[in-house]
Formats: sequence, C-alpha cells, structure tokens
Amino acid sequence: MVKPLILAVGAIPVFFAILIMVPMITTPEIPISAINPNDTIEIEYTKHDLTTVSFGVTEKTAATNTQILTIKDDGTAEYNEIKEGNEQSQITSSISNQQLQKLTALIKETGFTSIPKEPFPIMDDVDDYTKSTIKITLNGNETQIFWPNQDATEKLIPPIITMIESELQEIISQIIE
Repeated sequence: MVKPLILAVGAIPVFFAILIMVPMITTPEIPISAINPNDTIEIEYTKHDLTTVSFGVTEKTAATNTQILTIKDDGTAEYNEIKEGNEQSQITSSISNQQLQKLTALIKETGFTSIPKEPFPIMDDVDDYTKSTIKITLNGNETQIFWPNQDATEKLIPPIITMIESELQEIISQIIE
C-alpha cells in the first residue's frame, strides 16, 4: 500500500512540471509582452575580419574587412562596410517595427545585458578569425560585449550571443539586398 501512495505523490510534481514545460517548448519565440512602450534602445553591431601579419620578431593583427550596423530607436538602420583598401560603403535603411520589437524583447527577456564581460582569449595557432562587438543602450544603460568566432577560442560563446548575432546578420542581409 505504501508504494502506490509514494508513486502518486511523486507523480504530482512531475505532472505540474510537464504542464509548465510544454508551453515553453512549443513557443519558440520570445514574448513581445516583455516590451514596454517607453523602452528606448540603440544597437551597434561591429564585425571585424582579422588576420595576423608577422614581421619576423613581432606580429600585428589587422582588419581586412569591417562591418558596422547601427540601429536606432526609431528603426533607422545604418550599415557601413570598410574593406582593406579603405573602400567604404554606407547604406541607410530601416527595419520593421516588428523586427525592432523582436530584438528588444530578445535582449530584455534573455538577460543579455547581464552577461558577464569575460574576455575570450584567442588560441595561439589561429591567424585568421572574426571578432564581433555588440554595444546596446537600453533605457540609458549601456552594455558592450566582445567575442571572437567559436573556432578561434577554447571558451564557449554563450548561445544568446550567437542568437542575437544571427538576428543582426539577418538584418544586414536584408539591407544589402
């Protein structure tokens, strides 16, 4: 008699955990309800393609290509690309209100602004890599995070960083087209 009672009591928390977990798994999007209409956000995403040049005794790391995406609170997006030969291109565009809300909700709901600012050391045998920066100003609070591509470091890049990076890369692709 004791075993069925223990099983029944043990099944209750499991049942409630399943009730809570199913909606979280089936809804892959960040809820837009996280956005306050008074929120102000500015995002600056910079991506540097870097290469290490050896001068015999010393080495220098130089950027071969730099992409800068700036998104203002009103949805204005400015994209700049600077190539090695000082060739510059600048495109001004705008993103939809829905994309801006998605980015804002993603940043607020995931706690992106509270990610520890730990450095990601570059491995010794890596000569060419990409280093990215995101600077976010949310309601006057500024957060800036630097990271290399995952192949250039032994430390794990937090998935939320790569998730926001892919959203910003998608916006760049839309602007360039």
